[in-house]
Order: sequence, then structure tokens, then C-alpha cells
Amino acid sequence: MTHGIDPRALRIAFGRFATGVAVVTTLAPDGAPVGLTVNSFNSVSLDPPLVLWGLMQRSALLPVFLESPRFAVNVLAAGQQALSDHFASRAEDRFAGVGWEPGGGGMPLLHDALARFECAVEHVFEAGDHLMFLGRVERFEHRDGDPLLFFSSRYAALRPAALAA
Repeated sequence: MTHGIDPRALRIAFGRFATGVAVVTTLAPDGAPVGLTVNSFNSVSLDPPLVLWGLMQRSALLPVFLESPRFAVNVLAAGQQALSDHFASRAEDRFAGVGWEPGGGGMPLLHDALARFECAVEHVFEAGDHLMFLGRVERFEHRDGDPLLFFSSRYAALRPAALAA
């Protein structure tokens, strides 16, 4: 427990906030693509265009992201749950068999994502058991479609709100 708060109960409460699912990618120093699934992605500002995402400090990929001056955020579509699971796994080469292309800055951009943001690292700061990456959006693109959602520790589907009478 931290400060009298039950971590398991807190995780369940946090899970009541539906989030989108994204894969954040970058390049390792040897030029190999790396990436992982996150649901901590948020827009921060339009002017300047800033986004934020968090990575656990115990992540094996943390050193790679700390060394890279850039990253890309690939917002996943409803039909991309298998891709989310793949990038959340401990697979050695998470890009094996995955459709992607290098963006303008060389960052790996996943095929069929709903939105893709190419970013320069603006600032990295500690926030509890995570490091937060603040990025300046340099390029982006998007398409229509339904998002892949995560709610209450599982994937969820988007349902239109009922129309008011």
C-alpha cells in the first residue's frame, strides 16, 4: 500500500476510465525498430502541438526510448486487437510479420492505424513508477474508423450514445 491506498483497488478504479490503445515506436541505436502497446497516450496542446505517454521505469525498452530523440504514436483501430497483443508481448522481434513503413523522420509507422503522430522528444520526466515522454508533433495523419478501446482491464467496443428524446 502507498499512502493508505490499496494498489489493486486503485487499478480497478483507474480501469473505469475508457482509453484508446496505441503502439509507440522508435528506433534502437542500431536502427532496429522497437515498439510497445500503451494506453497512456494523451493530447496535451494544440499550440504548440504536444502529446504525452508514459512508460514503466522497469520496462526493458526504457533505455532505447531514453536514447532516441524521436518516437511515433500509432493509434489502433477496432480490428487491431491482435496487433495490440503482439506489441504488448515479450516477443524478441515485435516487428516480425507486422506491416509498417518508415515515416518522414524514420520512425516506424504501422499500417492501418487510425492516426499516426511523428514526434520529437520535448521533455522526459519522472512520475511515480513511470517516465512520461512529452513530444512535439512534427507530422501526423489520420483516417476514419472505430478505435480500439480498453476498459476495465479488457478490450471494448465503441457504441454510439443513445439519442436524446
